[in-house]
Amino acid sequence: MKRIFLAFSLAVTTALGAAPGPALAQQRAAADELVWIQIESQPSLGAAQAALRRLSARMENVAGFTAGGGWYAVALGPYRADTARQVLRDYTARGLIARDSFIAQNAQFGRQIWPVGAETLQRARAQNADAAAAQAAAGQVQPEAQVQPEASQSDAQDASGNDAQVVAQAQTSFNELPQETRREARQSEYRLSRQEKMDLQIALKWAGHYKGRIDAAFGPGTRGAMANWQRENGYEPTSVLTTRQRAELLAQYNAVLDGLGVEMVRDENAGIEMKMPTEVVAFYQYQAPFAHYDPIGEIENARVLLISQEGDRNTLHGLYDIMQTLEIVPGEGPRERDGNSFKLVGENQKIVSHTEATLRGGRIKGFTLVWPAGDEDRRTRLLDAMQDSFTRLDGVLPPTAGADAQQSVDLVSGLAVRTPMKSRSGFYVDRSGTVVTTASVTRGCGRITLEGEYEAEVAVRDDALGIAVLRPKEPLAPMAVAAFPRSAPRLKSDVAVAGYSYGGMLNAPTLTYGQLAALQGLQGEEKLERLALDAMDGDAGGPVMDTGGTVLGMLLPERESDRTLPDGVSFAADAAALRDLLQEAGITTSQANGNGPLAPAELTDRARGMTVLVSCWE
Repeated sequence: MKRIFLAFSLAVTTALGAAPGPALAQQRAAADELVWIQIESQPSLGAAQAALRRLSARMENVAGFTAGGGWYAVALGPYRADTARQVLRDYTARGLIARDSFIAQNAQFGRQIWPVGAETLQRARAQNADAAAAQAAAGQVQPEAQVQPEASQSDAQDASGNDAQVVAQAQTSFNELPQETRREARQSEYRLSRQEKMDLQIALKWAGHYKGRIDAAFGPGTRGAMANWQRENGYEPTSVLTTRQRAELLAQYNAVLDGLGVEMVRDENAGIEMKMPTEVVAFYQYQAPFAHYDPIGEIENARVLLISQEGDRNTLHGLYDIMQTLEIVPGEGPRERDGNSFKLVGENQKIVSHTEATLRGGRIKGFTLVWPAGDEDRRTRLLDAMQDSFTRLDGVLPPTAGADAQQSVDLVSGLAVRTPMKSRSGFYVDRSGTVVTTASVTRGCGRITLEGEYEAEVAVRDDALGIAVLRPKEPLAPMAVAAFPRSAPRLKSDVAVAGYSYGGMLNAPTLTYGQLAALQGLQGEEKLERLALDAMDGDAGGPVMDTGGTVLGMLLPERESDRTLPDGVSFAADAAALRDLLQEAGITTSQANGNGPLAPAELTDRARGMTVLVSCWE
């Protein structure tokens, strides 16, 4: 409609024989303006990065930007306006880009995310601003009123502001905004910018009425969503929102952030400026590479970290690994990493954590938002505001920041390391990494790991005997596997238990020595062995070996009982019980060759190659 009206105005001017007026001057200036061709919209950073990598491999001038509401725009450019139109026609005709691709202005995009470190959007904005200034100096005024349909003065005043002004009006009083007929509502809607139209679609989607693309095209889907919103809020469902209704919708959308005090925070030391919930968190301390903003309000689990350090790709990848060991980054959630950036999302029943960082110019900067689980409306809206406002400044935290703070093996830069609910011992029984351990360590776990890194699952468990068999989710290659005896062991023979006595605090298992006191339990249980040996809780699940390294059984945890046993009494499930359960799980076991005692150093090496730390996590 706008192009038709403009063409009609120019035709009238030409027919009257008048000199080219302001509208023609604007058309000429527009040809010099730098614009973009938007070809895709993606709902997440990961999806946007995947699309950008795919398109950059076969096309030039590919760029990516934030687009508000958690969306990301994939575009080509920048081009002069006339060149952009030609490229758009050519690429769509050749099938290189989708037919719904369109010309986009600089103002429609937020922060540039691709190429990493590029500032083409800023340069395009600066060039357009210079051109506009030169045009104004030459007396060429932008004649937007010349190409708009007539409207009342009140309509023009109500529709001229940006979203912030409209929201401010709405928060004051919706009743102060004028009533509009459907025709007047269409006229004020016509004057909305593309970004303002996209914001309305985002708000309608948030309200649960719109399921289409955020594309600023008010088609049947958007019109239906508008009608549904009007109906839900007690208005006549005309499918066209009035100025008052648009303000109310946007106010509803923004009301979710009320009470958080979302304001721009400038941290010169970290070299980062970003919006934060200032009523919820406040600066606490620097501990490189983090600036800690800890909770101050009623939302106890809320936390913000600013990430700031010098480094290269190895530093970035190391930070990626370290972040995943922290309590504030739960183990469940998507992870994305490329050469110059990463994103971590972790969630459990208590919190949802979002971390992103980018390497640019030898400096790594980013942030972490930790928020209570179940509060997704506020969390996603706050995260959008933080992402869109994130700005890199000149400063960077030195590696010595916070060096005088309290140190602890359980802390990394002032943050608690994520620890398992419980850890016990186990041992490998075949070359693919199958593990035997105590059944008690596998109960109530969200996930089970071997050596704190490799995830495993329960293949079979015998709760009566207290034995579990674990299969790793990816094949492993242990240094040694258990070999079981061909015949019953000799009473009073020397034995050793290998285990993580201190729950993994030491990086290798320890050996505890004793004797085989009996080949049955205290009440004659045939599948038990009694040991004269002082064991610790962490040793449970470890292999009981003779002096030749043959596995005679698996150490069982101390059982709860009304009777207290004397010190130095432990029990083990014998080799026959282990073989039976492994056979049930389809595992073929190895038999010992009976070559005789090993030297202490050899026995220690064999035990360490066979024994594994088994951990149970939330």
